[in-house]
Order: sequence, then structure tokens, then C-alpha cells
Amino acid sequence: MSENYTALYEQHKKAGASFTDFGGWQMPLKYESELAEHHAVRNAAGLFDLSHMGEVWVTGPQAAAFLDYALVGKLSAVAEGKAKYSLICDSDGGIIDDLITYRRSGDKFLVVPNAGNAAVVAAALLERAAGFDVVVEDASAETSLIAVQGPNAEAILLKLVPAEQHSLVTDLKYYAAVEVSIAGDELLLARTGYTGEDGFEIYVPNQDAAELWEALLEAGEGQGLIPAGLAARDSLRLEAGMPLYGNELSRHVNAYAAGLGPVVALSKESDFVGKEALAAIKAAGVGSTIGQKLVGLKGTGRRAARAHYSVLKDGTLIGEVTSGQPSPTLGYPVALAYVDVEHSAPGTTVEVDLRGKAEPFEVVPLPFYKRSK
Repeated sequence: MSENYTALYEQHKKAGASFTDFGGWQMPLKYESELAEHHAVRNAAGLFDLSHMGEVWVTGPQAAAFLDYALVGKLSAVAEGKAKYSLICDSDGGIIDDLITYRRSGDKFLVVPNAGNAAVVAAALLERAAGFDVVVEDASAETSLIAVQGPNAEAILLKLVPAEQHSLVTDLKYYAAVEVSIAGDELLLARTGYTGEDGFEIYVPNQDAAELWEALLEAGEGQGLIPAGLAARDSLRLEAGMPLYGNELSRHVNAYAAGLGPVVALSKESDFVGKEALAAIKAAGVGSTIGQKLVGLKGTGRRAARAHYSVLKDGTLIGEVTSGQPSPTLGYPVALAYVDVEHSAPGTTVEVDLRGKAEPFEVVPLPFYKRSK
């Protein structure tokens, strides 16, 4: 059993959560029904504990130049108050983690790695900081993260933000963050998420997390807000075609095969870790003309594909499923899979070996689900 518990563990227990180990943390898998939680996020709002995620502050005169070197994206081009999705890679181009970086000021950035990778990313950043005038501070142990996701998320937050700050919330763009007063505390509010819906993530000191969680639940009364666990988070992100580290992403996968080539800034004048390897991979065409590529699969039957199931074409192995389950929103099975590039075009029919029986699936564009704006 994991020894890591978030500051909201007692709130989850009180709400009747079922727990599971995730990235070394005891996290709520679901409360009553993962289907109800999934539909709440799509139609109203869900409340998530993401406190297992990491928070690493990078500050100093060379913070932007350092992050340009440490990550594959051009973080120096990010405006104050904005955020950027990026990757931290090995020298061979393998993905150590995918992460979001917020620029809070000219020389102050917040890097947010995934749960199981938080310590690894913090250590890699510290190591790469040698020779740069920066300070790398891992604040993960002191910081909680709470997400409100769904069409009613903004209305719920406005109940807890002073009227004079309402425009800071309503004007906040996607992949941006602002300091606002929420339930009486000055907190960092980001308009980001992992569900495919509009929503917010709130960074809060551990000691204030429980009070904020309860305040959000109270503000969500009448707005359809319910707490949601990892099961709903996984089905939501899968519908939105978002990769999960450990499933779609790993040190054995490169950005081009994963469909994340656009986040790699090979045009950066400065060097970055993995640049030479990634340039060679792109030149070779891996993920676009040779090798394997991450695709979406739509089931034409009722049975769902699951992680590690084999993908076949006319009985020949061409790939493997990385994530898959029935889509609660769309009503048919969906999956992500790495398949040989020659069979990756949308419209291609393949089969998935569902425990001894080959079932037809169709390659389709991602995401499977896109919210109407």
C-alpha cells in the first residue's frame, strides 16, 4: 500500500471514495459511480484532487534560457501569465515526462510534472541547472492542486471570488493563469485541464486545501458539482485524445511517434537536451513516414479494447493498444494505439485481438470528443 496521502485524504474517505495506488499515492478511484462522475464533468462540473502532481519553481535571471535548454519547447517565448505544454526528454529523445509550465513573471516559472515523475523531473531540472543563474525549488510536498472541470466550472468559481475580481476569471484564456482571491485566500488559478472541458486548476498550500475543497463543494450545490476520481479522469482524457504518461508516453517513445512533434522547437537557436537526437528522428521520418504512430481507434462493435491488446491487419501484428474503454459520452468503444505508419491513415480498418477474438476497429482522427464552445 502506498505511503503517500494528499492533504484531502480525509475528505475523500468521508465522501466514501474507493482508493487506488497511482504514482505512489493513495488516490480516489471513484466515489459512487465513475459513469455519474464522467457525465457530471461533461454536463455540469466535477471536482478533482490532483495534489499528487508536482510543482517545481524555477526562478532567476536565466530562468527562461535555462528552460529553453531543459525542455524541448521555447519557454522564453511564453508571455507572462501564460502557460505552455512541453516535454522533458533524455539525450536520446525519449520522453521523461510531459508537463505544463506557467510563466508567472519575467524570471519566475512554475513547472508542473506528472505524479509519478515529479521527483524525477525535479532531479533532472536540478542537474540541468548547472551553469545557469537559476534556483530550482521543488514545492510539491507543500502544495495541493484542486481542479474544477465542466461547463459550470466558471459559474461555481465566481461564487467564491470577490465581485471586483470576476473579470479576472471570466477573461482568463485557456493555458493562462492569474492570482485571485478564492474563498478568502490569494491563490494561483489556471484555466487548464485534462478532461476536454472548460475548467480550472487551483494551487493551494496543503494547510488550506481541505477548507477550499469544502467551499467549492458548497458553491457547486445547485450547479451539479460532484467529486470525481481517477476512473472518470481517465475516461474523460481518453475521449479528449490526451496522452497519459506510462501508457502513451515513456522513455521508449519519441515526440514524433506520439504525435507531439509540434511541441518540439528544433528552430530554437540554443541547444536543448535531446535536440540532436530529435532532429535525426524527424529527418528519418519516424512517426510520420516510418516506424509506428499513435492513432485513435473507434470500435464498430460493443466490446472495448484495453491496454496491451494486439492490433492486427489481416491477421498480421501491426501494433498495440495503449489505452481503451467504452466511451460514456459517445456510446462506442474508443482506444489509443501505436500502429505501423502504413496503417495509420484515418479510415483504415484494423482488428484488435480481444482475448482471442479479432474485432474490427477503424482508425479515426483525434480527439474522439470535442466540446462545443
